[in-house]
Amino acid sequence: MGAKTYDFSGWATKNDLKCSDGRTIRKNAFKDDNGKTVPLVWNHDHSGPDNILGHAVLENREDGVYAYCSFNETEKAQTAKELLRHHDIGSLSIHANQLKQTKNKDVLHGVIREVSLVLAGANPGAQIDFPIIQHSDGSFDTVEDEAIIYPFIEELSLEHGEVPSFYSEEESVEEIAEETEEEIEHAEESEKDKEDKKVAEENKTNNEETIGDVMDTLTDKQKDAVAAVLAIALEENENNKRNNEEDETVKHNAFENENEQDEYLTHAEVEELFAGAKREKVTSLKDYMLEHSIDTTGMEVATGDQTYGFNDVSMLFPEAKSLNNPPEWIMRDTGWVGVVMNGVHKTPFSRIKSIYADITPDEARAKGYMKGNEKREQVFTTLKRSTAPCTIYKKQKLDRDDIIDITDFDVVRWIRTEMDFMLDEEIARAILIGDGRASDADDKINEESIRPIAKDVPLFNVTVNVNVPNGATGQEKADAIIDSVLRARKEYKGSGNPTLFTTEDWLTEMLLLKDGIGHRLYKTEAELATALRVSKIVTVEVMEGQNIDSKPLVGIVVNLSDYNVGADKGGEKNLFDDFDIDYNQYKYLIETRRSGALVKPRSAMTILINEAVGSDSNSDNENTEG
Repeated sequence: MGAKTYDFSGWATKNDLKCSDGRTIRKNAFKDDNGKTVPLVWNHDHSGPDNILGHAVLENREDGVYAYCSFNETEKAQTAKELLRHHDIGSLSIHANQLKQTKNKDVLHGVIREVSLVLAGANPGAQIDFPIIQHSDGSFDTVEDEAIIYPFIEELSLEHGEVPSFYSEEESVEEIAEETEEEIEHAEESEKDKEDKKVAEENKTNNEETIGDVMDTLTDKQKDAVAAVLAIALEENENNKRNNEEDETVKHNAFENENEQDEYLTHAEVEELFAGAKREKVTSLKDYMLEHSIDTTGMEVATGDQTYGFNDVSMLFPEAKSLNNPPEWIMRDTGWVGVVMNGVHKTPFSRIKSIYADITPDEARAKGYMKGNEKREQVFTTLKRSTAPCTIYKKQKLDRDDIIDITDFDVVRWIRTEMDFMLDEEIARAILIGDGRASDADDKINEESIRPIAKDVPLFNVTVNVNVPNGATGQEKADAIIDSVLRARKEYKGSGNPTLFTTEDWLTEMLLLKDGIGHRLYKTEAELATALRVSKIVTVEVMEGQNIDSKPLVGIVVNLSDYNVGADKGGEKNLFDDFDIDYNQYKYLIETRRSGALVKPRSAMTILINEAVGSDSNSDNENTEG
């Protein structure tokens, strides 16, 4: 298998070893599992998802099934890894079901559902030579050598999850194994069929013709007629049973060998049955017999109107196979979320207090002194803002029955992944523009705790109004946006070179700008970013169609290092799960308690379209507010 990202490897099963329950696994019993990925579980404990330690990739070999095992990042998995590294444990075991075996308990086929790391396997000789290989850098992501488990002696721990189907003792183990390798279906005659053959042979020996012999002498047309007679008789028999009436009816299939005279139809009964078929205007006697002679209780009956072959051939089509397990998420573009969450400044405390002293007024300036005059003290204004945390969460629940029945993928891990990235998206949205919910909504994220940059007060956020005439085109607006941002850049007092967060539509309009001879002004996003005096441009899907103070939002210019996100110990992102015994449900909760706010004055610029009715672009000093 070469160098792969697995932590250890070993034999999951070995051929021709007698298990503790008396079963013997034969060669290629699990060959269909070759290349399959199954969960790595602690001690076959299926009581909760936290017992899943990772996964194992199976490889069918001449001697059995080999497993390449990788741990996940859960606490139990890391504990198990440490136990393995310390040689405290060293055995693997499998859980398999859908077993097919002989009555001698030779397992010929099965499906491995999981591989378990166990305290002690059924084989006392099983051991791990190299449990964990540590690289020179101290990581354990890639194993260069294999850690092999050797089951030497007679037994192998095999958990059998279902009652298997048995083959007849008449066939030898060697014959069954050979047929299994050739993928031939085994079929044995039932005891009833054998008895029927025996009776038929005895009847022929006594020179007595059976009903089957008589039927062989009939033409196809005559056989159709007999079939219809049987169908009607069986239907009347069912009606009589439902009415609890005792009557002489057809008790057996007429093609079976029976010697009792009272089980044959009389001539009068035949005439009556044919009359019934005529009343119902039967067009195909064979179809009529099949329709009325088979009890379809509890079955799905095809209802197609096909006039040949099968009346609903789609019932025989194979089941559709999924191309993406687990299901693929239909989601918004979330590339910007990582930029926001990784760009903000973080503190290990959630209650933030910002204090400022305004020294821009003339009263705060240094003063000249003339001899004989009194010196005056300077005066400046102090400002303070405090921000307290709020809780943001995602909650989900699943029925335990559904978790067990969904076997194609790990539905719990799938749901947890969704909860995690959706929580991050909501926090990032709240930081830039707010969550968009009504102020009195129960689920509203408090904007006094996570303060949206686009709605922040003028001390921290400069509003750039892009003044355009009513009915201006997209290109005219884009040209005005670039001019307005450049002219307002002097108002920006934030750290370093900021980032422009905007939408795909506005980015496209600016990139489509051309000069007088039709050449693109900006061939790449990098050229446009340089022209706007920003470090990069990031598109944000959730900003599409947003308005601030009834004006269309174009974008936000900000260096996110000037936005502080605080969380006390225990208020970081945490995942909880619980089991409801009364309703047999697992419940999952991911939540965080944080605060967020700009902490540097004039560290952001919010760009808005100001479309004035019947006016032209206004003077430069009308582009900004605050």
